[in-house]
Amino acid sequence: MVDTPRIEIAITREDLPSGGRYVARIAGKPDAEMTFSKAGEKILIIDHTSVPDALGGLGVGRALVEYMVHDVRARGLKIIPLCPFTNATLRKQPEWQDILKDPF
Repeated sequence: MVDTPRIEIAITREDLPSGGRYVARIAGKPDAEMTFSKAGEKILIIDHTSVPDALGGLGVGRALVEYMVHDVRARGLKIIPLCPFTNATLRKQPEWQDILKDPF
């Protein structure tokens, strides 16, 4: 059995008037992001998730989705996952369905 070193992923949310993004940072690596648009006060549309090749296979995309799920729950929001990656990731996690504006 091989011990894989734990990677520290720092994720933050950056808000703009009409949208924003969640940004994942790993020291010495390019940033990954998940962008969103705001549809009113209580709905986010998840537009796109981008993970650079240098971060492939590290679970950064899933970490972005998980962070977003906890963040929108805490803020009492719902989402519409237009991003294919986010949509597919959410479909695999029944316990995350509560954040969807229109559950699967």
